[in-house]
Amino acid sequence: MISTLEKEITFRFLKARKKDGFLNVISIFSFIGISLGVAVLIIVMSVMNGFRTELIDKIVGFNSHITVQTYGNSINENKIHNNNLELISENIIFSNSGEAIILKNNTSKGIILRGYETDNFSSLEIVKNDKFKGKKQLNRNFISIGNELSFSLDLKIGDELTLMSPSGVETIIGSMPKQKTFLVTSIYNSGLAEFDNNIAFINLSTLEDFFNYKSEDRNLEIYLKNPNKIEEQKFIVQEIFDEEFVFSWADTNSSLFSALKVERNVMFIILSLIIIVAAFNIISGLTILVKNKTRDIAILKSIGVLNKSIVKIFFLVGVIIGTSATIFGIFLGVIFSLYIESFRQFLSSTFNISLFPEEIYFLSKMPSEINPTSIFLISICSILITIIVSIFPAFKAAKLDPIKSLKYE
Repeated sequence: MISTLEKEITFRFLKARKKDGFLNVISIFSFIGISLGVAVLIIVMSVMNGFRTELIDKIVGFNSHITVQTYGNSINENKIHNNNLELISENIIFSNSGEAIILKNNTSKGIILRGYETDNFSSLEIVKNDKFKGKKQLNRNFISIGNELSFSLDLKIGDELTLMSPSGVETIIGSMPKQKTFLVTSIYNSGLAEFDNNIAFINLSTLEDFFNYKSEDRNLEIYLKNPNKIEEQKFIVQEIFDEEFVFSWADTNSSLFSALKVERNVMFIILSLIIIVAAFNIISGLTILVKNKTRDIAILKSIGVLNKSIVKIFFLVGVIIGTSATIFGIFLGVIFSLYIESFRQFLSSTFNISLFPEEIYFLSKMPSEINPTSIFLISICSILITIIVSIFPAFKAAKLDPIKSLKYE
């Protein structure tokens, strides 16, 4: 327990006095350093969490949650009506894909084509999106392209483009690659520039004819009710389709999310060093405080104040500085995290620079997600560091000899 006397002396030592000018400077820098360290750590962790969540939402909203591919045989449709599969799935559709080349305005570009039946295409999340423009039907020779691709090739709804398939067609002069003209009937916007620029949708039957595919080659796309529990539900699907190749969106993007996880952990360690360096200023400040308060400590001891009370007093001084700095840092970090996109837009417009370019970071705006668990962990770490660095000066103050201290005053 902390006595009233210990509290009074602690707050007296915390008050600034003119003769303690240098000491006050060190205390202020300790406070600012810890506050900025905590704030920066919260901001970076919030951006990393937001980036990961936003990326998952975009990827899950654009791709199937689980895909079943055959090894040459058609998928047994009886398995689709399995009770366990119906419990976890929201939508099950057939699809196929292939790579082709766009020919437009003397420009060629590689593209991935995905084929869906008209009814299935209109049920996709990307089509239900408010940013989707044009017809939701995907009839023969219709094509739906991404927003980025429409900009790069100057295409609008109603324009035509030519696609060239790697599949050959026999002519009198030999085998020639297939070419087909498609009408742009819709433009989608997934929010991921990589997808918008490289993937287009066409009718499934048209795709199979274009690439010489058979209906047996079709893939099965499974959209789950709860895509976050992907591993458990993937195992259920694997048990049902035990003769097919089953993979999820997490498998397809495993390297990306592993890199994000490593980067987040490394950033946490590096930025924690800011707090540690700032916390060591507390040792300097408390050591100087002990030196300046030598006479006061001697008087306290001479009137009967115990060593453990002296330890408590100087320990509390360090902890109060560190804790108050941590709380202020949390406040700064949370406020900045909430309005980080506004700050980004302000800096971009003021200094005419491109911060967080979409073509590099996939997303059109800087995401931020405040995680209470991360804030709690950062706070605990900061306060623990403060407690640890406050122990040494506190014990040093308790070891002072009151007789020698008063002798030289």
